[in-house]
Amino acid sequence: MLDLHRLRLLRELKHRGTLAAVAEALSYSPSSISQQLSVLEKEAGVQLLEPVGRRVRLTAQAEILVAHTEAVLERLERAEADLAASLRGIAGVLRVAAFQTAALALVPDALSALRDAHPRLRIEVTQREPESALPALLARDFDLVITEEYPGDPSPRPAGVDHEGLGTDEIRLALPARSPGAGLRDLAESPWVMEPEGTASRRWATRLCREAGFEPDVRFESTDLLLHLRLVERGHAAALLPGLVWQDGPPAVPVVELPEEHRTRRLFTASRRGGGSHPAVRAFREALTDAFSPRSQGRSG
Repeated sequence: MLDLHRLRLLRELKHRGTLAAVAEALSYSPSSISQQLSVLEKEAGVQLLEPVGRRVRLTAQAEILVAHTEAVLERLERAEADLAASLRGIAGVLRVAAFQTAALALVPDALSALRDAHPRLRIEVTQREPESALPALLARDFDLVITEEYPGDPSPRPAGVDHEGLGTDEIRLALPARSPGAGLRDLAESPWVMEPEGTASRRWATRLCREAGFEPDVRFESTDLLLHLRLVERGHAAALLPGLVWQDGPPAVPVVELPEEHRTRRLFTASRRGGGSHPAVRAFREALTDAFSPRSQGRSG
């Protein structure tokens, strides 16, 4: 009989990549993880790991076991959700990952609503960009992730993750002081602030500038959109900023609408398959939707 605990260790190795990362995440020693996986190899009667340089990778047989483990864990997650739904009131711990503007503009209102409605529910929130939050969701570091999708740049939809739409957020061109013009093409020679290479926002923004006929002069890089805004306000750079940046009021800098096909990003919540029906996950999703709706209406007016 295959041991589920050891199968979960194999699954963790699949998602985290190294024995050291698994050990750190689960508070074990790497040697202990290695020993447990060696026992699993004996139970399975096949080789599960093969060396690649100083690391190891899963064999084809290990991948088969991981796929079945995912199915078992999904069923267990559904069982936990059904059990929680059978109880009166929502309690326990919900771990949420949110990117910066959602964490600033939406999460506090959602927390306030849930604190009053479900005082026995503990919610832990970590600011994390979607590129790393979704793999962490699959690794069971989080129960719910707030993620985004930019125009013409569909976000990855990993197997085993369910996405639920939250709403749309308009992105506008924010103009620095002494801007040479009022359009994207006018800023071909201007300095820009953008998110780092490899992010969905950077890919989208770079493509938008190239379609306008120029390569952006990116002098400043940061995932902190409040820094983007400050640089625009002080006249140091142009930026493409989403509406959630201005959660406390209207823009303090000149902004220009983008072409309709480029102007909105879509926001989603993501949960592991089987976990979306958990009452805590449903409650947080509903609270986020309530927090988002008045802001959406305000931006459209």
